[in-house]
Amino acid sequence: MTIGPGTVIHPGVTLEGRTRIGAGCRIRSWVRITDSVVGDNVQVNDSCVIVESHVEDGCRVGPFSHLRPASHMKAGSHVGNYVELKKTVLGEGSKACHLTYLGDATIGAGVNIAPARLLQLRRREEAPHRHRGRRVHRQRLAAHRAGEGGGGAYVAAGSSITDDVPGAPSGLLAAGR
Repeated sequence: MTIGPGTVIHPGVTLEGRTRIGAGCRIRSWVRITDSVVGDNVQVNDSCVIVESHVEDGCRVGPFSHLRPASHMKAGSHVGNYVELKKTVLGEGSKACHLTYLGDATIGAGVNIAPARLLQLRRREEAPHRHRGRRVHRQRLAAHRAGEGGGGAYVAAGSSITDDVPGAPSGLLAAGR
């Protein structure tokens, strides 16, 4: 276990296994970090659990967030109150502010996940692995990228989107089921 210079560890924190914490971090009370890598200048707020995950430089976690194994927060990303990640990559500068579950997902850079969202496994015949006997496929959300045209698409509250949304012009609203 290594802890970088200038990092502040508050009372009640548990660091286990091969955990590495970078410089200039602030780890608040009642946090458990196991076999994970935490970059420089990361803030982990109260009562978070981070297990077998990677949190890059400048991220903010919690409070009350849970990063399950194989989760990866890229530089400058943020997960807020009661957010759970499972086998999820959260892109640079992306945010999942509160009350959100992201499972088996890849979220692009600069994406803002609205509160109370559930992004989880879906069945697909070409899926490479199984979950509870069902074939599954990773979910992908991407923000607008230069040269692609469009950007700023929305998913309607309560929608269950099961197919790709092509083109995603600016202001597109995807709704379904």
